[in-house]
Amino acid sequence: MLRLACSFLLILTSACNITKLTVNTTSKVLAKAQPSMKQEADYELAARAIPATLKTVEGFHMVDPSNKRLTKLLAEGYCQYATGFVEDEWEVASLKKDFEMVDYHSERATKMFLRCMGYGLELLGGDWKKAIAGDLDAFRKKVAGAGTDERDGLLWTGVGLAGAINQNKDDINLVSNLPRAKAIFERIAELDAKDSGRDKALRALPHIALGSMAVALSKTLGGDPPKGLAHFKQALAVTDNKFLLVKVFLARRYAVAVQDKALFRKTLVEVLQTDPAIWPDQRLANEIAHRKAKRYLKNEKEWF
Repeated sequence: MLRLACSFLLILTSACNITKLTVNTTSKVLAKAQPSMKQEADYELAARAIPATLKTVEGFHMVDPSNKRLTKLLAEGYCQYATGFVEDEWEVASLKKDFEMVDYHSERATKMFLRCMGYGLELLGGDWKKAIAGDLDAFRKKVAGAGTDERDGLLWTGVGLAGAINQNKDDINLVSNLPRAKAIFERIAELDAKDSGRDKALRALPHIALGSMAVALSKTLGGDPPKGLAHFKQALAVTDNKFLLVKVFLARRYAVAVQDKALFRKTLVEVLQTDPAIWPDQRLANEIAHRKAKRYLKNEKEWF
């Protein structure tokens, strides 16, 4: 009987090892295949494919939650899907003043951003989940001490948190977390300044976020348009002026905030005159930038 029990346990252990080995191998393939979506030229195809891809990865993650490669794919995937697609639909509804759909897409975007943040915190591990919900000064100290190995987890935590805040400006509980998001992006920018070999698009993200924050707030709350412009210029510099979304955010956030109509129009026209294929590795992001540029130019009169 004892021999039978031992044999059964051995079979179970072997099965678990085979399952983890399979997930580990698959996660490597998925990570290597990730660039194919970023290189996609068809927005609608990507919009339909990404949710299914995310759920597939999430299924593997459920089998082996300890696989950091899968956690990273999910954190980045949900943030990018929320920003490039769900939030895009929210923006379309907002400009059309279709308030029912505005609420619908805002709720979906919030869920996606919070899911992204959750995976970002999972990627960080340790007591980060407890820290982000705790004392602000203590959290800032923890963020200030974060190292390069925690950079990606911080990025997606920050993007997810900032995205959720942007979708819920009337929720004081979420908005009160803005200093945490800002501290995260500032620390990432510091880390990136010492690591020029990192993915250029990912190096641009904290500067886009900090630039947007600087022009979204009043001066009494820490708003600083010149500093915001400097961050947008830094994002353009690190991406060799090929990441068209930076220009779109520069026009929509900075130019509108300072009421510089000439800069707004000039920047968006530049986007539309630039082939999205100028940066093949970020073709999808550049296609999204084209969509936004056309939309914003049509609404110029509302903002100026």
